[in-house]
Amino acid sequence: MNVFLDFEASSLGKHSYPIEIAWVFEDGRSRSLLIAPAPNWTDWSAAAEGIHGISRTALANEGVPVTLVVREMMATLANHDLYASSPSWDGKWLSVLLRAGGVARHALRVRKSDDLFVEFASKRLHDSQMRGVDPAALVSEVIAGSEPARPAHRALPDAALELKRLHMVQEAVESLVAAPSRTQNAEG
Repeated sequence: MNVFLDFEASSLGKHSYPIEIAWVFEDGRSRSLLIAPAPNWTDWSAAAEGIHGISRTALANEGVPVTLVVREMMATLANHDLYASSPSWDGKWLSVLLRAGGVARHALRVRKSDDLFVEFASKRLHDSQMRGVDPAALVSEVIAGSEPARPAHRALPDAALELKRLHMVQEAVESLVAAPSRTQNAEG
């Protein structure tokens, strides 16, 4: 099953680490966890904290130990297809988290959500013999139209947005596929 994953992090620096993870399955099941920093995770950006609003105190008080987070991730996410809006960043933090939890950094891999959206659109349009529709342009248009006015900058709403975008792409494609049959019915 497809799963959308998102992280919030200590900073965007070289030594940043994940402080929150969330995932949302395509069927709507979701989970969000604050992550207690590993002892050697010291990088911190006050500017990043100002954006996501997660303090070091909250992590100390509410964060789940890295090993428990990784154990739950492996039990829940292994054998599923993982996607993120920004796999270069989310993949970095996923690797940092997995290594800190004693798991090979590539035990879970994440792909770009947009690729899934384009694959779906391409296949559905091809199967319905729709010509002249650029799946990548359609996906770009849907994503641009779904940008929140005020991004949440929290892992669960950001992961949920990717699932919403998948549904929006599916609806846009189905609308295009249905349009010719409505035209034919009106003409017939």
